[in-house]
Amino acid sequence: MSKRILAIYALVAVAAAGLDQWIKQLVVANMELYERIDVMPMLSLYHTRNTGIAFSFLSGLDDTIMVVLTGVVMLFIVWLAAKAEPHQHLARTGFALIVGGALGNIIDRSTLGYVVDYVLFHTQTWSFAVFNLADAFISVGAALVVLQEILDWRRGSAGAGRNPPDGA
Repeated sequence: MSKRILAIYALVAVAAAGLDQWIKQLVVANMELYERIDVMPMLSLYHTRNTGIAFSFLSGLDDTIMVVLTGVVMLFIVWLAAKAEPHQHLARTGFALIVGGALGNIIDRSTLGYVVDYVLFHTQTWSFAVFNLADAFISVGAALVVLQEILDWRRGSAGAGRNPPDGA
């Protein structure tokens, strides 16, 4: 991967983390903890703190362990991105979004001891876990990586039917 291309993906990751941090600062500065602001039916801003990872999983672990664990996962994602084929732009963009989202959350965890969450999808009888933009970046990034794999698999399947192996 060229330095220019690497810089573009690094910029995507840094921009994702920066946007996430900016919105979290707005939430903390303008909303009381546990305050809920209804934006539209089924969507609210709800200021809360997450001491775990996704859906409060592992909330009992020490902050240092959580930061180290997240750092190791981020390094693994960067390694996967470096191994991606040159044509896999969706996957590389996905990896950049995953790293950016993880970076946004690791900044919170290392400086605050928790992650600021604020997006709540709900009905009168049901609610989804409260999350933040970093979590959304991670989810969209993962979806892009999976989509890239599906597209590559489909292209490979279509090509395999036209060019049978020798002796077939």
